[in-house]
Amino acid sequence: MTEMRPVTDQATDATPVKKLALPDAQTVTFVKHWTDRLFSFRVTRPASMRFRSGEFVMIGLMGDPDPKTGKQKPLLRAYSIASPSWDEELEFYSIKVQDGPLTSRLQHIQPGDAIILRPKPVGTLVHDALLPGKRIWFFATGTGFAPFASLLREPQTYEDYDEVIITHTCREVGELQYGRELIESLKTDEMLNELIGEGFWKKIKYYPTTTREESPKMGRITDLMRKGEVFADLGVPQINPVEDRAMVCGNLAFNLEIKEMLEGYGLVEGANSNPQHYVVEKAFLD
Repeated sequence: MTEMRPVTDQATDATPVKKLALPDAQTVTFVKHWTDRLFSFRVTRPASMRFRSGEFVMIGLMGDPDPKTGKQKPLLRAYSIASPSWDEELEFYSIKVQDGPLTSRLQHIQPGDAIILRPKPVGTLVHDALLPGKRIWFFATGTGFAPFASLLREPQTYEDYDEVIITHTCREVGELQYGRELIESLKTDEMLNELIGEGFWKKIKYYPTTTREESPKMGRITDLMRKGEVFADLGVPQINPVEDRAMVCGNLAFNLEIKEMLEGYGLVEGANSNPQHYVVEKAFLD
């Protein structure tokens, strides 16, 4: 079981801004370590940056100096923006890979530090890539929850759909905490309730599962769908192309498996240039 520390020990408040020397630099304003493998952080947002909820950007740090030339090159990876398009800051949710070229270093950032952020957002997990429908499914594993953290706080999500279903599959219970706390916070978020509509969060159906540590619902979401448990538990019909739309963000194997399942239900993959029934994120971390 992953050891969890008290929230007060995990959150790090903003400190005075340091001088930014990196290209496309933004300042870290907040860091929170959720488990020994997961952390989230917020950074300043470029004044001119615009993005659609669900998109990603390239962020990173400078790499080690070249042994021969001494020059440094940016070490960048694609990260989904976890904050909604209207937020004044940018939020990210990351795994810690101890030998990962970037995350082995990124996990040590502190408020006041600078990171590189290329302000050119792109991505497929956007409302523009889907046809109108009754119900939207967000399928996530691990840190794949990040783009849905953005979309769950996006007014258009609730304007376009009567039901919003978010499934999140992780190995251990502690890895669900980021998503669970975010969804719970929507109930008492006065600004969002005023912006979107009082009680908007009642449209959300949250379906967390674990694959290793015991929890109220065990199993891979794809297996639970095949057995019909997901639909029975949520009280909704099996996915169909008339009513349902879906967005998928997880590891490559999961994405491929659920893509095949969705097409088995009759859904067609969409894109920004060709809106259809479902979309899959194609950017991955190290």
